[in-house]
Amino acid sequence: MSDATPLQRTPLYDAHVALGGQMVPFAGFEMPVQYKREGGGLEAEHRATRTAVGLFDVSHMGEIVVEGPDAIAEVDGLVSNDVRALGDGEACYALLCHPHGGVVDDLFVYRLSAERVLIVVNASNIQKDFEHLRAHARQPERIVNRSADFAQVAVQGPQAKALLALVAPGAALEAPRNRISLHGFAGHDVLVATTGYTGEAGYELYCPPSAAPALWQALLEAGAPLGVAAVGLGARDTLRLEASYALYGHELRDDIDPFEARVGWAVKLEGRSFVGSEALVARKAAGPTRRLCGLQMQDRGIARADYPVLHGGEVVGHVTSGTHSPTLGLPIAMALLPAALAKLGTEVDVDLRGRTRRAVVVKLPFYSRG
Repeated sequence: MSDATPLQRTPLYDAHVALGGQMVPFAGFEMPVQYKREGGGLEAEHRATRTAVGLFDVSHMGEIVVEGPDAIAEVDGLVSNDVRALGDGEACYALLCHPHGGVVDDLFVYRLSAERVLIVVNASNIQKDFEHLRAHARQPERIVNRSADFAQVAVQGPQAKALLALVAPGAALEAPRNRISLHGFAGHDVLVATTGYTGEAGYELYCPPSAAPALWQALLEAGAPLGVAAVGLGARDTLRLEASYALYGHELRDDIDPFEARVGWAVKLEGRSFVGSEALVARKAAGPTRRLCGLQMQDRGIARADYPVLHGGEVVGHVTSGTHSPTLGLPIAMALLPAALAKLGTEVDVDLRGRTRRAVVVKLPFYSRG
């Protein structure tokens, strides 16, 4: 993006400013990285999500809709997971892959009906994904970028259901994980999905942009006794990293395949053909030569993305993401290492801008609600 390209704003921009949101450029949008308030900030927002409930503006994400009599078959030939296995109102995590097997993006596929599929993609990849889908589709005209028609609010944490029950009670709140259904709020149709990116139970609400400010405010007001907090990009990243969820551009890239990134469980190869499947059959048979693994720092310092990882004095890989874990109280990271070194207990060094610090390979995820 050039400096001359204006940043977009979500429908909740004014609400973020009113709450003291520290606005930063992100994926072409002005988004809050954290909220400047007494007792607030990244760690407080992180802990509120783990112990109570956090609200996230994720309206910058992209929504692509595929419609028509063969919508399910169309999407099944474009993504890594078995969309044919979904029933109405069910969802799955999947990958868009290049013909060579590298990852274009990761996404969620929601089967709204036999003739309508919603694909939710990362904000930075909306146009790229849209063009990829249309380039490989049998009937590209049925694939429509509907991102401007949706706002999205995530409600995550142990008190998420209790909060939504106060604001918009209904059967959708009782659905198991990876479901989506139509719900109502203040006269608006809202899609309620039992999905999220924090490692906690919760919901992602897809609503018309015009309805988002009222929904956000209602959730904040009703959630005050429950300990609700508005949560910015900073805590969203520490939450997903503790849960060891991949982030495109870090754990997933054009030159990283799903098996290296430990998301091979989202690749269903048997009896299916999709973009990249032929290459992935060969890669799975050969086995990955490198693997994503968890690192726990043994010395002081935080391993950040792209820091070199060394073994025996030689660079053998790189950190994909790293942070200080508010839940665990120590520095954690994920790194891409040779498969032989990505074993629990392996000791490595991380080059922190010229300072070598010890780390050890540990089990993923770092955090799980259980």
